[in-house]
Amino acid sequence: MATRGEHLLKADRGFATGAGLVGRLAAPAFARVLDQLDRRLEAGGIHATLPDGSQRRLGFHAPGPEPVVKLASWMALVRLATSGSVGWYKAWERGEWSSPDPVPLFDLFMRNAASLGGTARAKGPFRLINWAAHQWRDNAPGRARRNIAAHYDLGNDFYRAWLDPSMTYSSAMFDGDKDLEAAQRRKVDRLLDRLDIHPGARLLEIGCGWGGLAIAAARRGAEVTGLTLSSEQKDWADRAVADAGMAERVNFRLEDYRAVRGEFGAIASVEMVEAVGERWWPAYLDAVAANLKPGGRAALQFILIRPELFDRYAASADFIQAYIFPGGMLIHEPRFRALAEARGLGWTDRSSGFGLDYAKTLRAWRERYDAAVAEGRLDGFSPAFHRLWRYYLMYCEGGFRGGGIDVAQVTLVKR
Repeated sequence: MATRGEHLLKADRGFATGAGLVGRLAAPAFARVLDQLDRRLEAGGIHATLPDGSQRRLGFHAPGPEPVVKLASWMALVRLATSGSVGWYKAWERGEWSSPDPVPLFDLFMRNAASLGGTARAKGPFRLINWAAHQWRDNAPGRARRNIAAHYDLGNDFYRAWLDPSMTYSSAMFDGDKDLEAAQRRKVDRLLDRLDIHPGARLLEIGCGWGGLAIAAARRGAEVTGLTLSSEQKDWADRAVADAGMAERVNFRLEDYRAVRGEFGAIASVEMVEAVGERWWPAYLDAVAANLKPGGRAALQFILIRPELFDRYAASADFIQAYIFPGGMLIHEPRFRALAEARGLGWTDRSSGFGLDYAKTLRAWRERYDAAVAEGRLDGFSPAFHRLWRYYLMYCEGGFRGGGIDVAQVTLVKR
């Protein structure tokens, strides 16, 4: 199956022509880039092997991650400088840099994001190209379903191979245990506890995934309406609620959140708002406010980026937006909260961030993914696709470990 990420890789084939010549001519300039990196790394450091075989330590001014990186070609730094994290991924895919464990490197980049400035974001014309491509994938009503399909309609068999049996694709909450399925149940239970679910309560779930939360709410007695734009997810969720004996209490719809009209005592939405995009935050919160009864509660789980990093992040498109989640955007919490409160939605009981739980979740998914590949349960996808997804899972894990991104739960109460 040819995927969007693989098409992007094929479109890039001509970029490396003359890479060796570029590297030889520009080696002094690259040395200056490394000098700058050495000064800007405030926490942790890099054990680097350079293309000429020499070794260099970069950073180490304060404790932090200590990744090991081998630069096979100076083109890796060219790509990083011109295309940010998008170019850094392309360089990895081409073997221009490698590491026995890239997660500490991504942790290091995120931990030092403020001091590194725009290192991981594209510059010059490439920034504009990436930004324009991201804008073209905006989640307008006519395009949102295509964006969702690009990620979620890879097939239920694909996700079943490495998610836990509940098919939960969001951060778990570990509480000293190592069991992924138990940690996912804990996350769902804590979210539902925010909503005063009781027999006969009407719950709207915006972004229902494969139905795990809806089934848990129905078991508490709720009447659930779940929204998704993925036909694959809806097919799975319909079967799952039937198998659980909850079909009479749950109704899944292929419907955009902007189109739903109803009156619900509770709304749940788990890591869906990141797929909306900043332009559509007001519309998302309008939908929550319009469909929630006065005094009703909405429980959200959301992924945020540190506010001081947001504007630089939003000015281009990163690896995740280019290859994995078209149209996506992490949350600037103060701005999002202000939009909610302007719509009469009180921002209450915000949990502490549990980003390290997300890092553990991502590590568990990667281990399960690797096992599925080794056992031949994902043979329908190319080696390049598998490398892309392993990189994605490592990239995200490092981001959460570095603290620049986080995940939290909050309750919105309609005044």
